[in-house]
Amino acid sequence: MPELFITEYGVSLGKKSERLVVKEKGQVVEEVPFRDITQITIASSGVSISADVIRECVECGVQINFLTSTGKPYARLTAPSLTGTVITRREQILAYRDGRGLYLSKCFVEGKLKNQANLIKYFAKYRRNTDTVLYEDLQAVCRQLENAVLELEEIEGENIDEVRPRLFSVEGRAALQYWGAVAMLLRGHVEFTGREHRGAADPVNAALNYGYGILYGQIWGAVMLAGLEPFAGFLHTDRPGKPSLVLDLTEEFRPAVVDRAIVSFFTRGGTIAMEDEKLSQESRREIARRVLERLDGEENYDGKKHKVRTIIQMQSRRLASYLRGEGKYRPFLTGW
Repeated sequence: MPELFITEYGVSLGKKSERLVVKEKGQVVEEVPFRDITQITIASSGVSISADVIRECVECGVQINFLTSTGKPYARLTAPSLTGTVITRREQILAYRDGRGLYLSKCFVEGKLKNQANLIKYFAKYRRNTDTVLYEDLQAVCRQLENAVLELEEIEGENIDEVRPRLFSVEGRAALQYWGAVAMLLRGHVEFTGREHRGAADPVNAALNYGYGILYGQIWGAVMLAGLEPFAGFLHTDRPGKPSLVLDLTEEFRPAVVDRAIVSFFTRGGTIAMEDEKLSQESRREIARRVLERLDGEENYDGKKHKVRTIIQMQSRRLASYLRGEGKYRPFLTGW
């Protein structure tokens, strides 16, 4: 159990010896050794957590995330020692003004575009013999995404501020093609007219937004453990309270983790219940389960199979090493 995900109202988390004790309505429902947990995510109101649990989590390196009912992270508890690194963060700040920041920004967009194409190829291969029209339409979208990568490669400049609008232009036009392909895949399963972000009331967008919130927590923890500053990004602009580096690194993992989990869920007959234009508690639990399963799935990375959640940590360390001048950064690419 690398991650404990709490979605029930009224749950209490306490400590007994070296174990985390989970109670519902005063009854013990689970006991887990702290050494077996990497993260605790609380995605419900009315959950209590003791000071003893917080201290044990800090000492054991267990991160505690808090999400709203829509999946938006609003708090995170980590050990203060995680912010004690200096060299990596100094180089991260300096990189914003030189070619490193631009190179990384292009990598983040490249990874997103290629993984979007790979995800469409993944779903298309199962339609090749059963729906040739859909298969050809999906292949056409993949070609458009691959052309976007070529356009991205031609963008040059001194720093990220010079070319950010051009990067977002490429990414935005590609997104229209990509979400159009997702709509093709979901046709006949669930209504989806396009991507919406905050306040989305339809099941697909609500599920995607909730899944992205879970992914943000994973990325944020990995960034912190790698000694990076989560609020000093490159592709995404600075704004108070905006973890721009977390958003940067999330880009290349969105299609491989959340999009794949959600599209698979709906195309296999999954349904989502909405209550007051929000995901029901049962739906939040199901989406969390699907995304966490995907994080525990394996992908190739540097010639070996690793869990996706492990790859996120390795990619964060690779990013830190690049900023220190100790190696090359390449975007993570999922298989199809």
